[in-house]
Amino acid sequence: MLHLILGRFRIALFLAAIVPVTLILIPIQWVMVKVRLRAARRLPVMYHRFVTWMMGLRVRVHGVPLASGPRFFLSNHVSWLDIVALGSVLPLSFIARADVASWPIFGLFAKLQQTVFVDRTRKMATKTAVTSVAERFHRGEAILLFAEGTTSDGNRVLEFRSALLGALSTDMVAEQVSVQPIALLYRNRAGMPLRRFDGPDIAWYGDMDLLPHFAGILKGAPIVIDIWFGEPFHAEAMTDRKALALTARQQIRAARAVLARGRDMPPSWPVS
Repeated sequence: MLHLILGRFRIALFLAAIVPVTLILIPIQWVMVKVRLRAARRLPVMYHRFVTWMMGLRVRVHGVPLASGPRFFLSNHVSWLDIVALGSVLPLSFIARADVASWPIFGLFAKLQQTVFVDRTRKMATKTAVTSVAERFHRGEAILLFAEGTTSDGNRVLEFRSALLGALSTDMVAEQVSVQPIALLYRNRAGMPLRRFDGPDIAWYGDMDLLPHFAGILKGAPIVIDIWFGEPFHAEAMTDRKALALTARQQIRAARAVLARGRDMPPSWPVS
C-alpha cells in the first residue's frame, strides 16, 4: 500500500514540475526552430537534463562524443528513455518512423527537436529522408540513427539496417561526415544490477503501451544508464554502407559486453 502511495506521489510531483516548464518552453523552442537560431539545438539538451533529474535517471558517459561538424551517430535502441538520456548529453536530432510525428505530445517533442521522419515502408519516402539527412550534414548538424530500426528487449543488439546510411553515399558528404557508434546499456536500478528478465521494466518494445510503461518508470527506483561513445571514423573509410553498419554493430556489441562486466572501456577501439 505504501509503495503504491509513493509511486503516485512521484508521478504527481513529476507532472507538477514538468508540465509548467514544458508549456513555457514549447513556444520558445518553436520560434527558435522556425528562425533557425543556434539556441534551438541547445535548449533541448537543457530540457532533457531537467527531465532526467526529475525521473531519477543517472547517465554515465564513457568516451568522448564528437562535438562539432557534421556527425552521424549510430546507436542501439532499447526504450523511449534512450532519447531522454542521449538528448541530455549533446545537441542532436533523431531519425524516427513517420508515425511518431502523429503521436500525442511525443510527436510534438520530436518535431521541436527537428527529427527527420521516414516511412520505411515506402522506398521513395526513404530516399526523401536520405536527401533530408544529407542536407542537414551540409549545415554541420548532428543526426542520430537507431540503426536497428526498432527497440529490443535490451539484452541484445539486433541487425542494423543500412538503408538510411545512403545519406553518406555521395563523396562530398562522406568526406565531411564523421561517424561515431554509441552503445546504450541500462546498468542497474536502485543500486542493483539489472538481470535479463528485468528487461520489460526498462525496455519498451513489441506491443507495449507507452503511457503505462512511462508511469512504471516514474514509480520505480532510480536507473543508471551507461552511454559509450566509440572511436569516430570518416564514412569514406568504409567500403559501403553495409560494411559501415556491420562495423558499428560489432563495436556496440563488444562495448556493451565490457560495460556489463563493470570494466573500464579502452581509450580507443578498432574501426575495422
